[in-house]
Amino acid sequence: DSPAIDGWWAFDNSGAPHLTGAKCPGCGTYVFPPRVGNCPNPSCEDDELEQVALSRRGTLWSYTSAGYQPPAPYIEPPGGFEPFAIAAVELAEEGLVVLGQVPSDVGMADLKVGMEMELVIDTLFVDDDGERVVWKWRPAANTTASSNATASGPAEEATQ
Repeated sequence: DSPAIDGWWAFDNSGAPHLTGAKCPGCGTYVFPPRVGNCPNPSCEDDELEQVALSRRGTLWSYTSAGYQPPAPYIEPPGGFEPFAIAAVELAEEGLVVLGQVPSDVGMADLKVGMEMELVIDTLFVDDDGERVVWKWRPAANTTASSNATASGPAEEATQ
């Protein structure tokens, strides 16, 4: 298993996943995805950003359904395209809104603006080089759905 996008998320020492962002030490502004260089805050003139681990939890700010197959470089899963939900989650500590897919076992009816969400790692696609994994957002208190997406590591097998 390897990340579909290098450097945007990692596991901490306990094995829990987190997004990787950057923070301006001068004004405290956070950015995601991580970057180097000057602060994006127009009222700040700092030229350095520090890499930081971002919150694993946040509040569902908005969501939508991807009801159409995305264009290339999208890789169609075995069995064909299935619509999926995309969540916009406001991180608990940083106030950033970060988009991510929702695991396939969580439907649109399971999502409600304002609910707590948590970061999980799940399969994005499988190719000749193996399984590619990415972060997704799952309802934190979800007890009705089951998934191979876990808060502590990659899925054991792809769910399609």
